[in-house]
Amino acid sequence: MKKNKIARILRITILVSLLLVVTYQSYMHQIIGGGKAPSIHALCPYGALESLYAVIISGEYLKKIFDGTIALFLITMVIALLFRRSFCGLLCPFGALQELFARLGKLIFKRNFVVPPMVDKPLRYLKYALIPLTLGMAWYTGILWMTPYDPFAAFGHISNISETIAEDSAAIVGFLLLGITIIGSLLYNRFFCKYLCPAGAFYALVGKLSATKINRNDDKCIHCNLCNKACPVNIDVEGGGKITSMECINCNECVNSCPAKGALEIKTAGKKVPPLTIIFLVLAVFFGGMMLAQTTGYYNFTNQSPKNQIEQGETLTISELKGYHTIEEASVLLGISLDEFYSMLGVSEDSVPKDTQLKNISALDSTFDFGTFKGE
Repeated sequence: MKKNKIARILRITILVSLLLVVTYQSYMHQIIGGGKAPSIHALCPYGALESLYAVIISGEYLKKIFDGTIALFLITMVIALLFRRSFCGLLCPFGALQELFARLGKLIFKRNFVVPPMVDKPLRYLKYALIPLTLGMAWYTGILWMTPYDPFAAFGHISNISETIAEDSAAIVGFLLLGITIIGSLLYNRFFCKYLCPAGAFYALVGKLSATKINRNDDKCIHCNLCNKACPVNIDVEGGGKITSMECINCNECVNSCPAKGALEIKTAGKKVPPLTIIFLVLAVFFGGMMLAQTTGYYNFTNQSPKNQIEQGETLTISELKGYHTIEEASVLLGISLDEFYSMLGVSEDSVPKDTQLKNISALDSTFDFGTFKGE
């Protein structure tokens, strides 16, 4: 039982630590730009799945997708094949955010609520329906079209809400969904995971191929219902034999909370594996995979710096310009002269130097609006 308690503490520590890392990196991306800090898109493996069709057909990544994201996606796929949705239950920073607010909600309301089965069951299928929608639109448009509506992307831009909405007014939807997710998590644990996360739904489908399962031994079960209370996604653990539900995020909280020895066990290919061992195995695959990707040159979670973009002759459209690009960099990336670009901006070089970042122009010339400019 002591090892199970350690496993519970370690799981929460890992989740919170990864949430803090993602939060910090996302904040730094807003401050210093994409050449030095990764954007939220580079920290979400689902974006690589959205990019897959474009890679196969044209050999080109969707905009905002990086080599590191592809590596991250492949690593999480391996985890899903070996240990089902363990990425969701042990590593996902957005899942961590939901669990933290669920704990806060429990302190406030003295409990976490459960959505009535008649509403809960059909809503669970919504995230699976989002898989073909998000992939189909990404492959059709060639861009991460879902970004403005993604609450995880909104979370990564929360330090710069006004500029994000100014660049794309549709981002209001993402921030609203983030608010709904947070409020929903205060009442219902893992609210977004249960109903809206297409990445979790994809891992659930892949995880059906995994040999890892949780087994319940009815002869040893004392029917205390602690496993059901511990489950963040409200699976009826006590009422089953093998826990094969795709809704299971493999957090193993049910096993860790069980007081009856041998009543609940994690088995991989028929072999019993303690929860603590599962955590270490998942960490080994995740961080070991990233180290391998780094040594082979595929671990790169940052955008190309403007200097590298220019050196490689990359060209952009106005809508693809970023606030951290300077006026001079932007003109080169657009393939036009500096004078032409100043004319497009509607500002003067005398009042706004060419080394001014686009997001800072309005501070020198109040007639300029970066969001409106990009929308032209």
